[in-house]
Amino acid sequence: LEAMKRPLPAVFRITGYKKHAKQLLKNMKRNHFEDLTEMVIGEETIKPPVPLPWYPDELAWQTDLNRGQIRKVPQLQNFHSFLIAESESGHITRQEAVSMIPPLLLDVRSHHKVLDMCAAPGSKTAQIVELLHRDENNAIPDGICVANDKDNKRCYMLVHQIGRLHSPSTIIVNHDASNFPEILVKNDVGEEIPLRYDRVLCDVPCSGDGTMRKNTDVWVKWNQANAIYLHRTQYRILLRGLELLGSGGQLVYSTCSLNPIEDEAVVAAAIQHCGGAVEVIDADLPGLKWSPGVSKWRVMDRDMNWYETHDEVPENKKKNLSYSMFPPGGQDVMEKMHLERCMRLLPHQQDTGGFFVAVLRKTKPLPWQKDEAKMETKSETNGSETKIQAPPRKKRKWEPGFKEDPFVFLSSKDEATSSQITSFFGLKDFPMDQVLTRTTSEKKKQLYFVSKLVKNIVETNIDHVKVINTGVRVFSRSANTQNDLECEFRLVQDGSECIEPFMATRVVPIQIEDVKRFLLEEQPKYEDLSEQLREKLKDVAPGSMIYKYQPENDDADVACELLLCGWRGTFSSRLYMNNHERMHFLNMLGVPVPKHLLPNTNARRARAEEGEKKEEKENGGEEEKKENGMEGEKKEEKEN
Repeated sequence: LEAMKRPLPAVFRITGYKKHAKQLLKNMKRNHFEDLTEMVIGEETIKPPVPLPWYPDELAWQTDLNRGQIRKVPQLQNFHSFLIAESESGHITRQEAVSMIPPLLLDVRSHHKVLDMCAAPGSKTAQIVELLHRDENNAIPDGICVANDKDNKRCYMLVHQIGRLHSPSTIIVNHDASNFPEILVKNDVGEEIPLRYDRVLCDVPCSGDGTMRKNTDVWVKWNQANAIYLHRTQYRILLRGLELLGSGGQLVYSTCSLNPIEDEAVVAAAIQHCGGAVEVIDADLPGLKWSPGVSKWRVMDRDMNWYETHDEVPENKKKNLSYSMFPPGGQDVMEKMHLERCMRLLPHQQDTGGFFVAVLRKTKPLPWQKDEAKMETKSETNGSETKIQAPPRKKRKWEPGFKEDPFVFLSSKDEATSSQITSFFGLKDFPMDQVLTRTTSEKKKQLYFVSKLVKNIVETNIDHVKVINTGVRVFSRSANTQNDLECEFRLVQDGSECIEPFMATRVVPIQIEDVKRFLLEEQPKYEDLSEQLREKLKDVAPGSMIYKYQPENDDADVACELLLCGWRGTFSSRLYMNNHERMHFLNMLGVPVPKHLLPNTNARRARAEEGEKKEEKENGGEEEKKENGMEGEKKEEKEN
């Protein structure tokens, strides 16, 4: 109980797939963590940050400082500015520790097709995208992440969160997870077939009673009806996820609740309904402390009466207290389900919030999936034929929202644009047919790149899947009005890692001293650059380009590759990147950030204090997800 009353410590993780991760970690330890050692705030001595023992490669860290202290304490201003810049540039994510566990247990590989059914606000989705991109030598993975959320407004939180990662292999869609549409893809012979996912994440709406350390309202607002309202929604989402999962694939079901009605009851009901096609598998992370799932629980009604079995429930209450909320059988039945393999994370075990996770494997098609398995299965007891029905499905409604701009791929009509870009940047084997724009007008301003599978999905499902966002920006129409420019488009920093491997020209090697000068000065003249760089620029025509730093060896002060989008002018050169990106590269080099680049922390602090509660919801996400789920469930009950 004492652990539950303490505020949650601040936790953040470094984006693991970025080539900069190790360098950023080294500089963060040296330039920031040392300053936090034995720091005294008031009368309290602050312990230095420590890595989470169960997160790989020391890429997730926890500090005794809470978010309010990081934001308000003057001694922490540099650390706060560092976190802001790295968060905005996609290299650090501030996220609750237990929220990091489900994506790790998914065991995502770069070729996997992954569905995140209830994705907003997006911190778990960001982890999935990171895992897809774990191969540093392949900026365009074969796999894909489909990130879905029912709430149209929350989808735009996803756009911001995922957009920081600059992935061409992500699609954000807007649908009810319990009734998620069948996405089709064209195979090699042009036939449309249903997409089956290798991994599915069901981080479902829940009562949030495990968030009492972060969301103190839980202490006064909790009531036993919360879980009852949400159980059916959670069950429908899990079943739909299992339908969409391919045979042999894995699904992670998670909640920030510790109530068995939302946890083991949902898992057990799904296993029973799936007729032997789904099993709970062992899952663990070295260094993570957790308790096994329970196989026996009671259910409380709104009048605070307890029931051991569904048979004990009065007839007039059975509509609200459904059979699926109770253990589905005796000891023998429950032992076969292996609910002890589910993971319960309790606040006192590792100074976290409360959380529940179960990893399920689909061993074969579900009995009611006609195209993938026979509808009928033989009963083990008498050999008679038993038909297992699909769960009832609500009629899918097109949810209103903002009218999205179209997704228009470059075609033969855009040959002039494609040829100009390909020729100017020396693009060899670059798939220009995977470049799209968000306008039907002839004068295109922004061009985005997507993977081959993303293009397949967007084009095949344009009429029945509500796509909110996809693609990474690679080209932007130049604002430069010089008539002698050979190309009207410039490169964009967001897409530099995708486009650079295809560029045969306009990639100029650069040394660290010149990198520092470009980062600290807005537009250095050529005479201020090193003689070596000046010589290399002589043969480069004016226009957009990439400066590329490569370390001479692993012991170099900056031991990772750096790509910086720049512009070669007549008398000077400059970088095309925003202040957060500029700060990130300075942090990578261990160079102090000039004051004019620092974010306005006073303004941010004022906004944060004014909307503290709202900020907690948007960044933590679980409480708002809980409230949206409960309201939706109440609305559905009224409609039915």
